[in-house]
Amino acid sequence: MWKWRASIVTSLAILGSCPPVQAQQQLGGDTPQDMLAAQIRLQGFTCDKALKATRDSKRSRPDRAVWVLKCSNARYRVTRAPDMAAQIKQLR
Repeated sequence: MWKWRASIVTSLAILGSCPPVQAQQQLGGDTPQDMLAAQIRLQGFTCDKALKATRDSKRSRPDRAVWVLKCSNARYRVTRAPDMAAQIKQLR
């Protein structure tokens, strides 16, 4: 009986660590706005429909890309660096 419970707990832990199926499907987007929208959704922000993504060349550096993402419900500044979570700031 303990083995059965342990396998269920292990299975739930593995499933709990996986991103939702919808987010996994959105990671396959071809355009920058689709990829950025998927990134911010995975980090808990809402983007109903990604409309446009523009790279901010003044704030970007070779090791840090800064984008402005326009969604149907909000605008975000997304800073991406290798091997780190994106820094996201909602704009007015």
